[in-house]
Amino acid sequence: MKVLILHQHFNTPQSGGALRSYYLAKALVVAGHTPVVITAHNEKAYVKRGVEGIEVHYLPIAYDNRFGFGKRSMAFLRYVRAAVSLAAKLEGIGVCYAISVPLTVGLAARLLKTRYAIPYIFEVGDLWPDAPIQMGFVKNYFFKQFLYDLEKSTYRGAQSVVALSPMIQEAIVKKTPGTPVHLVPNMADTEFYQPSVKDPALEAKFGVAGKFVVSYIGAVGLANGLDYFMDCARASQKASLPVHFVVCGDGAVLENLKTVAKQLGLANFSFIPFQNREGVKEVMNVTDASFVCYKPLPILETGSPNKYFDGLAAGKLMVVNFGGWIREEIEQNQCGVYVDRQHPEDFVTKIRPFLDDVERLKKSQQASRLLAERKYSRAILGEKFASLFR
Repeated sequence: MKVLILHQHFNTPQSGGALRSYYLAKALVVAGHTPVVITAHNEKAYVKRGVEGIEVHYLPIAYDNRFGFGKRSMAFLRYVRAAVSLAAKLEGIGVCYAISVPLTVGLAARLLKTRYAIPYIFEVGDLWPDAPIQMGFVKNYFFKQFLYDLEKSTYRGAQSVVALSPMIQEAIVKKTPGTPVHLVPNMADTEFYQPSVKDPALEAKFGVAGKFVVSYIGAVGLANGLDYFMDCARASQKASLPVHFVVCGDGAVLENLKTVAKQLGLANFSFIPFQNREGVKEVMNVTDASFVCYKPLPILETGSPNKYFDGLAAGKLMVVNFGGWIREEIEQNQCGVYVDRQHPEDFVTKIRPFLDDVERLKKSQQASRLLAERKYSRAILGEKFASLFR
């Protein structure tokens, strides 16, 4: 079957960033299907290229995490229009797999279904419009209702819906009873990421030799609430803990974080520029604990962040500052800790036992790796995803 994948933010291992859609496309190739991706990039020209058995069409539509809500929305709508126009010229498409966010990709999928009788499966990685509404980006009552109507009609029009977390699955079932909803979480690349002994050369490269390293790797945006991560560093420095904090990534609040870190005189805090997958692997090598951080908003507890699954695959102690299904999972599997997002001193209390007891740290790290292998490996979830297209 030729499967059209609509994803505005498709990445490859070479480019870096979230790789879920790449993994899904590769799973389709393994299953004998032909994936065709329509995505966008910040270049000024349309590009078509082959990527490991995947046909990828890059539309010239600029997007950046630093864009404001209005500019982002315009980029989303431009993608819908251009993607539908391009898809109409492709031959032999059997089904469309539309990946949100943004929710507007559902408009493209519905137009393809209406105009060209192409059925679609809709993937939900974050609950829109709940996320931008709780973040305060959408305030107009009528616009909120329009977005909620768009959400429900998109779910109802789908052949089925794929949810990336159990909490997202439950929410969709409540909103549109009767819609088939499959749970296919993000994948842990257990082949690429392997538990490994720290490389002294990499410790020297990142300036963390002899330190217990806590890394945040991913988007540096408003939703991530990294002011709390910095507060944990400040509390740790005050307590004289041999802990070093690393932010690796890019985003709208990066420069502000750098300014605040300098103002606070944080000697235990450093920044690493955005990395491709090989670069992330190097940062993971020197990391002891992987931190997943969010602002204190209920909707953000429902997500399925890539950084969580990378940390599990690499066999790291997981640290989270939010509740929900991930907190429950790491506590049940004894592979991580929850720290109170209202009190950064709680980080000092929770991390100290792992500094004092190396064996305890190793057991938790091993538990992370076992969870990744048992539940989230690419082999397991890739097969589950491909089975949707039989």
